[in-house]
Amino acid sequence: MSISENIKKLREGKGISMAELAECAGVAPPQIAKYEAGINCPNAVTAMLIASRLGTTVERLVNGEEA
Repeated sequence: MSISENIKKLREGKGISMAELAECAGVAPPQIAKYEAGINCPNAVTAMLIASRLGTTVERLVNGEEA
């Protein structure tokens, strides 16, 4: 799966809204929608913040598996 699919799957699985994830990542909610749609990809710092909030690693966001 792609990073966009992994972010969406993990976010929905944890019951976290796009707005809540955006706040934790320091981006606007529409940016999370763009990440999940595969339009944009988070930079390294944003990916770390997203992974932290989702209780996972950047490795899992990128590859869909734990390091």
